[in-house]
Amino acid sequence: MTLRRYSSQLTPVSPQEYKGSMTATQFPKALLLGDAHTHLDQYAPEEMPGVLTRAREAGVGFIVCAGTTVDSTRACLKLAQEQNLLYAGVGIHPMEARQRIDEAIYTDLEAMAHSSPRVVCISEIGLDYLPSSPDHAVQDQVFRAQIRLARSLKLPIIFHSRESHADVFRTLREENAGEVGGAMHYFQGDEATARQAIDCGFFISLARPLLRLPELQTAAKAIPLEHIVLETDAAPQPFKKYRHNWTEPRHVLTVAEKLAEIKGVSVEEVAQVTTANLAGLLRLPAFGAAQADHSPARPNTG
Repeated sequence: MTLRRYSSQLTPVSPQEYKGSMTATQFPKALLLGDAHTHLDQYAPEEMPGVLTRAREAGVGFIVCAGTTVDSTRACLKLAQEQNLLYAGVGIHPMEARQRIDEAIYTDLEAMAHSSPRVVCISEIGLDYLPSSPDHAVQDQVFRAQIRLARSLKLPIIFHSRESHADVFRTLREENAGEVGGAMHYFQGDEATARQAIDCGFFISLARPLLRLPELQTAAKAIPLEHIVLETDAAPQPFKKYRHNWTEPRHVLTVAEKLAEIKGVSVEEVAQVTTANLAGLLRLPAFGAAQADHSPARPNTG
């Protein structure tokens, strides 16, 4: 994601304000979906009841709230302990990697990961090579330290890669990240890039860009469903004119619907397979059992 430091000052939106923007299929009773990546800690507390209610109504059974800093990780942990729909990721985002991970920071991250069974992954970590990004050498050290943390804890990795794919894949291989696996977050690449991620032992995590990018739709059609999980990267979006257009976990359903259309299968099949994939990856057996018709699939680690 592009980091956003917004805290909504809006009054929570009423259900009536959403009514016109919802399709009939947004209230499925038989579907169970998982959202692999969000930043719900950035929402104002008064927003959370509505966000989570709308997620449940859209069939979302579990949501991962990813940390981006030490403080953000603490906030994600707090939310996960308060809300049974939420789980937490521990991590420092590459755009926040402005200092190396020393022993004290590593110990802090490790302690948070050990502090609750609601921690299910190391996230959000990776590399970001935008011109405004932190020093690449510092990012590299921070990324590698967190991969090693993930391996020591046997937790999967949800990683970020922007303008940095070659270095990300090289680092994942050098650090044996495939031992724990994970997912390539907010994927917008081509089929060849997807194959590299899969070969490293990672799922492809698709989000709302699937709705509008023809090249991504072409790649998604070629990627086996057994290698895909779904996410929203939900965070406050005050730059959008209307509050009901902000991305929320409820939108994972629209991603599932679009993927079903692209692949020529039912949305039920997409939900069954992708939810089982994510539940298996995060070791959430209750959700995996709910998708018993499709056993969790781990990518080929090559």
